[in-house]
Parts: sequence; structure tokens; C-alpha cells
Amino acid sequence: MRARLLEATVELLVENGFSGTTTTLVSERAGVSRGAQLHHFPTKNDLVVAAVTHLTERRGEELEAAAAQLPAGKHRTRAVIQMLGDHFAGPVFTAALELWVAARTDKALLEAVAPLEQVVGRETHKMTVQLLGADESQPGVRELIQATLDLVRGLGLASTLGDDTRRRRRILDQWARTLDGALVPTSTTDETDGDHQ
Repeated sequence: MRARLLEATVELLVENGFSGTTTTLVSERAGVSRGAQLHHFPTKNDLVVAAVTHLTERRGEELEAAAAQLPAGKHRTRAVIQMLGDHFAGPVFTAALELWVAARTDKALLEAVAPLEQVVGRETHKMTVQLLGADESQPGVRELIQATLDLVRGLGLASTLGDDTRRRRRILDQWARTLDGALVPTSTTDETDGDHQ
């Protein structure tokens, strides 16, 4: 029952936004009586805070599942960037975005969202470093990884306003080429230049 309520909350956040997500709608969507819903989550904030935690777990699971499907070889960077772009343009990110916006003016929600977003940010950064085989001891590499995550997050935000798949694809293609050139160790640059033309 709890899982159904949390899933219904996420769905409604995507469909209706934070202000349009009510406990009544959540209980209806979950097929749970209002009393049962109130037993688990007495207030909307209780429900949304639990949904934040649930979303954090789902975002991690989605990324891990997608990462397991990535190819090896010369097209890996592009596949990693596409995976991140898809994740940040998906419904789980949209629901998280609704919570970010609401948390900006709701102190209790901010106190729940901010620490979880820090965890998600650290874990996503760490995963991206591993997937790209990046060496953060090299100057500028940490900043490139963070720029990658800021880029896909920004493109995800833009996708909430309309379908910009073609533009996003072109930007991500160019960024993958940029990363391939920037993340290749200096000693192997000459050997790999032909792979990324």
C-alpha cells in the first residue's frame, strides 16, 4: 500500500505538478482509502517527503540499470552522455524538478529535498567518472564531469517545455566529441584521434 501511494504521488507530480498533487488525488490514484492514506501519511508534506526518498532511490536504480547496458569501445562516451541525457529528460527527473521548485519556498520540504539531492548529485558524479573512465586527479577533469551533469540537467529542464530531442541530440553529440578529446590521456591522443572523427 505504501509503495502504491508513493508511485501515485510521483505520477501525479509529473502530470499535475506540486500544487496539483493533493492527498485526495493520490489516494484515488493508488486505489487506497483516504483513511489508509492518512494512516501512512497524515499530511501532504509527509507524503511528499516520503516521495522524495522514493524518487531518490528510483533515480539511482534507473541510472544503474541504464549503466549496465552501456557498450564498451570507441562509442562509449556518446552512450554515457545519451544515457544521462535520457535520464534527465525522463519522468522521474520531472517529478524531482517539481519538488525542487516547491522546496524553494517551503522550508520543511527544502529540509527534506536538499540532503537527498546532495546524495543524488554525489552518486551521479561518481558514476559518471567511473563510466567515462575519467581521472579526476588531472587538472580540469572534475570540472568537465560537473559541466557534463550541469549540461544534461539543463537540457532536461528545457525538455519539460517541449520536445527538443533533435537539438538535444546534436548538443550531446558535440559534447561527447569534446569529452573524448579532453579526457584522453596526452600520451595516447595520437593513437585515438582517428577513432573520434
